[in-house]
Parts: sequence; C-alpha cells; structure tokens
Amino acid sequence: MGSEENSFGGRMMRYARVSTQMGGLAARLAGERYLGLKVERGKHAADLKDALGGLRGPLVKVAQMLATIPEALPQEYVGELQQLQANAPPMGWAFVKRRMAAELGPDWQSRFAGFEKEAAAAASLGQVHKAVHHDGRLLACKLQYPDMRSAVEADLNQLKLILGIFERYDKAISTRQIHAEISARLREELDYDLEGRHCRLYRSMLAEEAGVHVPEVVPELSTKRLLTTNWLDGEPILSTVGGELERRNLLALNMFRAWYVPLYYYGVIHGDPHLGNYSVRPDTSINLLDFGCVRVFPPKFVGGVIELYRALQTNDRERAAEAYRTWGFGHLTNDIVDVLNVWAGFLYAPVLEDRTRTIGETNNGVYGREKAAAVHGELKRLGTIEVPREFVFMDRAALGLGSVFIHLKAEVNWYQLFNELIADFDQTALAARQREMLTRHDVPLSPDDAAPDERPAA
Repeated sequence: MGSEENSFGGRMMRYARVSTQMGGLAARLAGERYLGLKVERGKHAADLKDALGGLRGPLVKVAQMLATIPEALPQEYVGELQQLQANAPPMGWAFVKRRMAAELGPDWQSRFAGFEKEAAAAASLGQVHKAVHHDGRLLACKLQYPDMRSAVEADLNQLKLILGIFERYDKAISTRQIHAEISARLREELDYDLEGRHCRLYRSMLAEEAGVHVPEVVPELSTKRLLTTNWLDGEPILSTVGGELERRNLLALNMFRAWYVPLYYYGVIHGDPHLGNYSVRPDTSINLLDFGCVRVFPPKFVGGVIELYRALQTNDRERAAEAYRTWGFGHLTNDIVDVLNVWAGFLYAPVLEDRTRTIGETNNGVYGREKAAAVHGELKRLGTIEVPREFVFMDRAALGLGSVFIHLKAEVNWYQLFNELIADFDQTALAARQREMLTRHDVPLSPDDAAPDERPAA
C-alpha cells in the first residue's frame, strides 16, 4: 500500500470525491421527492456502491455492516452494498516496520523469535502478522493501519450523509440511533487495549465451554494499536459445509453456545458474526476471534428478550409491547406492535417449535431479507419508527448466526437448546454476574446504557 493510500491528505481527497458523488445522489432524491422526478431505486443503489467502491477502510466496513441490519436499508441497497469488499491491500514491509517501531520501540524485532513480513490477513482497520515468541509460542499480531482515528471520524461523517440520503427517500425507519450505535462501536474498535480486555472477558465467560476456544492476550507485546495473542489454528467454517450432518450439527451447537452463553449469563454479545471471525478445529470445536465489536447490554434488556419470547409463546400483545418498551421502542400502537411481532416471530421461530429443524430457508442468501422487506413496508405505512440502538447489533448477531446455520444446513432442536439456556434465568443474578465479570476484567458498561430518555441527542 503506497504512502498516498495511507496518508490522511490522500484519504481526504478520496472522501472529497465521494462527497461530490453523494451530493449528486442526494439531489436526485430531492428531485423525486419535490419535483416528481422518478428515481429508479436499483440504479440509485448501484451508483451508491460505485461511489463507495473506491474507498478503503472503515466506511466500506460500515456499508457491509448496514447491509446486515434489516431495519437500516431497503432491499435494493443491501444487494449492492454486499458486493463491496472490506479486505484492503496490506501495508508493505516498510510501513509495517515503522508502525511496529511506533508501538514497541526501535528494537521491536528483538522482542520476537520470528516475525513474518507478509500479512496473514488484512481487513478494514488493520492487518494480522504471524510471529513466534521467544518461548516458542506462535503469535498473531494485529497491527492497526496509520491515521485510522482520523479516517474513522471522516467515515462516520460520510455515514451520516448516507443515512440522511436514505431517510429522505424512505421515512419508515429513523436512522439516528443506528448511526449512534455504529459510531460508538466503530470508535471502540480502534482501541486495541479495550479489545484485549474484551478478549480476556470472553476467555472467562466461556471457560467452561469445551467446544469454544478464545485466544490468550500477550500483554507485554500489546498496545492501544497493536494486539498480540497466541495463534489459533483452524479451517474456514465453509470448509465443513459438505461434511457429515452429525459434525455440522455439533458445529452449530458450539457456535450457538459461543454467542448465547455470554448473552444470557452475562449480558454480553459478540456483535460481528461474519465468517472470518471464527474457525473450526479438527474436533469440531471452534475458535472465536476478533473482539473489537462487543456489546454489553443492561440486564433489563436481556430480560426483555426473554419476555418477548414468552409473549410470542402465549400470543400476548401487551406483554410483547412491554418488552419492546424495555428495549427503548416508543410511541407503540397496537398496529406497530403487531408489525414488530411479525419480525420477532420470524427471528424466534426456530426456538418456538419443539422439534428438530433447520433454521430457515432463503432464496437469495440473505437470511431474513424478504421478511424484513415486508415488515419495512408495513412500518412505512404506519409512520416512522426509531430503532433503539441496543437493538442494532442484537438483531445483526441473530441474523449473522442464522445465515451461518443455513450454510451448515444444521438440523437441531433449537427450542430445546434455547430453553435449556434460559431455564434458570434471573435478571438480578445476571446483574450480579455481569458486575463481577466486568469489574474483574476492567470492561466498562457501554457508555450509552442509560435509559433511552436520559441519553443525549445523537
């Protein structure tokens, strides 16, 4: 990657070009809204993808993230944004040496018995190099690209513009809280010291789960922009798709436990369930990786998740409405509750039926997209609804995992798995466990965990 690609000035030049293109797209939407000029949604979405496609870094990651949040975008935009590639070309060795010296000092190479010059993986915020500790351990060194804080802030401004364009076109969903939540999580991802604490938190929360492995942080070789852990070997999850059903089912069980034991026992969720963040060992246990996007929920929010489940079981509209209020949904009419229940019924469907089944079927590879489009249409008819920020990554994780289970064609009694997990749920006990665990690992509550009406405007 050349110096222009990494310089703040070079990045600003590209953002200026994108801003110009965005302004043109916004003008076209304004023309449709106020002058009756017809905008073809699919073409508009393709133009948006082209405007973003020249960028590297966080904005592409955000665009892909939005494509997995059903409430955020209409279907035409999702298909185009999913085509964006988050993998940036890696920094060359000269840049890596400068970045490593900035983090560990000029003699940094002496801290390792070996350090591979070529990146093992490159993504939107940084890249991973394989290394060897002096004690013989294989290491994964995740090194952040230069100037990423400036890049993220610029990208978040672009994100606000993008969401503003969508909202001018389609008033069904207010995107204010979606922007606030993505902004908070993306800024957190820049802090590798916090990610290291998240990693240690997950090692503790999943210590009794034999089917899940979490890397161990090497603190003396880590900083706020360099995270070093032991290296975990594994195969890509899609390599198991053609395997025996029994193995695929065990893999699904291990993934289910990896995500939902932390949620229902400690109120914590891994908010980035894409295929690159886990790998499979020969014994079908999984490696859970990348703890930059972790969300801590208030215990009452987790209680609301279970309350909504009970409401759907008994078809209790008022109980469902109370669960939505607990999450921060406001101005709920019976009609809006009924529409939200359609979406909730889709998400909860596998755990509402006491039988062995697949998660679901999808025609276009986007789990939940058709159902989300129908719900979106109804909400547009009923008036704008604001999605609470806690809901964003909860929904994303559920859909992300559902998509993986569909790839695996796993046949499991999801009802039984879920009810075993929540059988002894007690909100007060969860609060105590959460407090002890977060304190032990110096992990803060998410800064936005105040009640919705106490939060500052985004």
